[in-house]
Amino acid sequence: MSVRTKTTRTKSLAHCLPGDIKEIVEGLGKEALQLEGRTVLLCGGAGFLGRYFSTLFGYLNDQVFRKSCRVIILDNLITSGKLGSRIQQSNGFRFISHDIVQPLEFDEPLDYMIQAAGIASPYYYRKYPLETLEVATVGTKQMLQLGMKRALKGFLFFSSSEIYGDPDPQHVPTPESYRGNVSCLGPRACYDESKRLGETLCLIFHERYGIPTKMVRPFNVYGPGMQETDYRVLPNFASRVIARRPLIVYGNGSQTRTFCYVTDAIVGFVKTLLNGTPGQAYNIGNPVPEVSMLDLAKQLQRVVRRPLEVQTREYPDTYPADEPQRRCPDISKAAHQLNYAPCVTLHEGLKRFMGWAEKCYTGSQV
Repeated sequence: MSVRTKTTRTKSLAHCLPGDIKEIVEGLGKEALQLEGRTVLLCGGAGFLGRYFSTLFGYLNDQVFRKSCRVIILDNLITSGKLGSRIQQSNGFRFISHDIVQPLEFDEPLDYMIQAAGIASPYYYRKYPLETLEVATVGTKQMLQLGMKRALKGFLFFSSSEIYGDPDPQHVPTPESYRGNVSCLGPRACYDESKRLGETLCLIFHERYGIPTKMVRPFNVYGPGMQETDYRVLPNFASRVIARRPLIVYGNGSQTRTFCYVTDAIVGFVKTLLNGTPGQAYNIGNPVPEVSMLDLAKQLQRVVRRPLEVQTREYPDTYPADEPQRRCPDISKAAHQLNYAPCVTLHEGLKRFMGWAEKCYTGSQV
């Protein structure tokens, strides 16, 4: 897909790297043209991933599309932070301050809906358990009911890899068919169980009302634009690197994760929205490498090219217990059906993230 030379409107890219947006467009290729001239309702548009969607749509309008895509952004700004205030406001975009748990009076035509509203940080879903539960269940149902009144081409629900709980080692890498090992009474249940129910709602609305729902299960997406106060491992590490303080690893540091750089993730999400099979879920992440938290600290040390002190500590009271010991996706379904293939290595992704964080973080989250 060619990119046309066109006068670009001024917009803030403080939350991402301009080259990353071009990389997403190249990764989508001609598939992105399905969005040309369409109207998209984006729930959670002030969040980490929501800002990437809106910036991507703005870039496509400026550089690729002949007829702009209209984007309506919804967010209640509960956990958006400073970066969340920088919402796309260019021509064709409209922001509505709204909690999707509440009914939305909206009579305009819609082609696509992206339900990315949610509270994903363990720190915040412990602080806002009811809000976490309701946005993925009541809020998703409200949006599905809104979609019933339109001839939607796609409805994308953001589930989570957390729905697998702490998987049996025999099911790592974990395929979409794995049913999960989740506690409905644990401190993470407000998030895990609400995402599971959100998927069930999407399936019911597809089977009963024909809404083309598709679900994505992201695996540890990271990159520029993560709030310094997000309280997840990479923002915590980055803030401490900048402050020249020891990196803190909770537990014994043997718990493992795979990390997916945000450009690869957004490509996977958009591919699912446009070409995923209705009523089905897709793992979106990078299956390699699976690293322990102590190994992640070593990877970061190679990126910043100086020794980093690492300390292990007991989990604080503010962090939900029952953390999964391993999390690694089997992405063969997305690879075969959507031609999804993440390409940014962990080293390259950490290099981009730290380069951005050094300009945008203060080192105060220590």
